[in-house]
Amino acid sequence: MESLKDKTARGLFWGGMNNGVQQLLGLAFGIILGRLLDPSDYGMTAMLAVFSVIANELQSSGFKTGLINLREPRHEDYNAVFWFNVVAGALIYAVLFLAAPLIARFYGNPALIPLSRYVFLGFVFSSFGMAQSAYLTKQMQIKQIAKCGMTATLTSSLVSVAMAAMGFGYWALATQYLMYIAVNTLLLWRFSAWRPTLSPLTSHLSPLKRLFPFSFRIMLSAIFTQLNANIMNLLLGRFYGEANTGHYNQAYQWSSKCFLLVGNMLKQVDQTVLVGLREERERQLAVLRKMVRFTAFVSFPLLFGLAIVSHEFIMLAIGEKWAFAASLLPLLCLCGAFMPLSTLLTDSVISQHRSDIYLWSTIALGVLQIALMVGLWRQGIMVMVIAYTLLNIAWMFVWHFFVRRLMGYRLIDFLKDILPFALAAAFVMGLTWLITYQFTVYSLRFTDDYFMLWILLISRVVMAMLLYYGVMRIAGAVILKEVIAFIKKKA
Repeated sequence: MESLKDKTARGLFWGGMNNGVQQLLGLAFGIILGRLLDPSDYGMTAMLAVFSVIANELQSSGFKTGLINLREPRHEDYNAVFWFNVVAGALIYAVLFLAAPLIARFYGNPALIPLSRYVFLGFVFSSFGMAQSAYLTKQMQIKQIAKCGMTATLTSSLVSVAMAAMGFGYWALATQYLMYIAVNTLLLWRFSAWRPTLSPLTSHLSPLKRLFPFSFRIMLSAIFTQLNANIMNLLLGRFYGEANTGHYNQAYQWSSKCFLLVGNMLKQVDQTVLVGLREERERQLAVLRKMVRFTAFVSFPLLFGLAIVSHEFIMLAIGEKWAFAASLLPLLCLCGAFMPLSTLLTDSVISQHRSDIYLWSTIALGVLQIALMVGLWRQGIMVMVIAYTLLNIAWMFVWHFFVRRLMGYRLIDFLKDILPFALAAAFVMGLTWLITYQFTVYSLRFTDDYFMLWILLISRVVMAMLLYYGVMRIAGAVILKEVIAFIKKKA
């Protein structure tokens, strides 16, 4: 029988494979789309993102998370959630279809009416796959979920690039979003053994009532989480127009590719594993601490590394028209380095069935963030991004406060788990930047700018990787040895 450690390692491997391939595909196709499209094209879809994600959470109502947190969900539980999502998806689309003119009026852009009605079809498509996704996650069938995500990403990206090349502009990005959801949903049905059944309405009420108290708080929390993540798109679209929104969204997308690579890999398994260990408190805390160390080991060098090559990367990948996005990217990378840790801590809170804490803490963060952004928007985009970054880093310690109360994870232990990797990554990236900066100043006398951008990008990436690996080896990092051993085992 496969042990919990093996299941977790396998889940992390396939979760990492899924997110790694998706982010690499996103990187490649993002570069192509960034060259084919303008900042205003990205801004058009970014302005609708907040409505999409909030409606999506209303549709699922947290029931997917509720199913995952049941020790042994029954067919009736999955069935009730499936039919609820289908009905909710259709109703929400109808409401937003009628609200499209109001959304366009808010931004002062009539072109958003047909675009929003097209984008919001995603709610209808996704409603058919949420119960299937919950079933596969609960069964720890992460390999199958990975195949769904990777195939959907490749298919949708190819379609969007073809449309962008033919001059469809922002419609290419909207189609990419819809195509991903449609293909992913179809493949979830292909791999899931569970199927819905028709049954009387009354048979759905009991499972929903049982899930509702926990799931409703998850839903509200998720809404505020998505609002927190998209508040900049909303306000920039309202006050600065689609071009500036596009620059911010482009920078956010590149940073999010890195922190979601780490965060989503863990999210595939963390709640399932922690819920399964709820009766073994010491073992549960030990597993959580190992997850924290692994997250810090990967997240800090990845995001700090992107920060020091942000200018070269943006200029070479998508061109000088995105120069302002390049100036925003280092700040968003700093913020993003802490995002996977915050996600892991919030999932730990949820695993203790304290969705009430998750709800009110998320609302508090959202209110503070909205107030801060509204108060600072006249100071310019850069000031808003700095404030956004500092607030989200600080809020990680709020999440830790609750994890300490629920699971006994002391602050001194948390700092011991993350600071060595944070300081090592900061030292390595700072040293890399300093050495290569001096080299660049000297070499610019003899070469053209673009050649030096390539030299600078490659030298910084290679030097940073070697230095970080060397520091970890000298320090005798246990997590590095475990990662290498696992890779050798898989090879």
